[in-house]
Amino acid sequence: MSLIHPTAIIDPAAELGRDVEVGPWTWIGAGVEIGDGCVIGSHVVIKGPTRIGRHNRIFQFASVGEECQDKKYRGEPTRLEIGDHNVIREGATLHRGTIQDQGLTRIGSHNLLMAYTHVAHDCIVGDQVILANNAALAGHVQVDDFAILGGFTAVHQFCRIGAHVMCGAGTVVLKDIPAYVMANGNTAKPHGINTEGLKRRGFSAEALTQLKRAYKIVYRQGLTREQALPELQALADKEPAVQLLIESLQQSSRGIIR
Repeated sequence: MSLIHPTAIIDPAAELGRDVEVGPWTWIGAGVEIGDGCVIGSHVVIKGPTRIGRHNRIFQFASVGEECQDKKYRGEPTRLEIGDHNVIREGATLHRGTIQDQGLTRIGSHNLLMAYTHVAHDCIVGDQVILANNAALAGHVQVDDFAILGGFTAVHQFCRIGAHVMCGAGTVVLKDIPAYVMANGNTAKPHGINTEGLKRRGFSAEALTQLKRAYKIVYRQGLTREQALPELQALADKEPAVQLLIESLQQSSRGIIR
């Protein structure tokens, strides 16, 4: 059974799953799919094509699946896809993709997007990510699993934020941030490994020791990325957690923060 407030406007071409709640004055357009158990607050606008998974909670005044702000966009049928168990707080804005990329903006599962956060066109957000209040992702940004972006963090187009990264409040990101790194400042500078976050996620003492060694190879020995990779691979042969750092370095196209 769905619990739809009588003032909500839902297009007949929208599809709602079981036990979906929709608050007053919310507008849900054609091409929207909402999975079982979602709770949509009041004054929310959801436009399609957008697919939302199960057990998500979207708070009041969020704008989900709107056309992007790219001036090249000409109304092409692009998409937004959202996974399961996400919390999208009030005033958040999530835009669909563009045909200049894959035509898709994708957000994974178990994420927290706090108030007034912005996810622009063609962004890819992983799982267990936290965007604190007013954090903003420009177009084509990728944020990997377990990353945390502090309030008012601003990420430039095409940047990649690695897994388990921690950005302080007000950070301006113009280049890629490798996995596990803490970053802060305008522009972002590295400040060691995200040790506390990794401890909370169950990383062993030995893994943390090797990751700190890996960080020193990348940032303290004056090596280029290409020079650092063989030394990092030697560590990864002993500690698998280092492999994720290697992959984030190999996948960087904008260069990494220094």
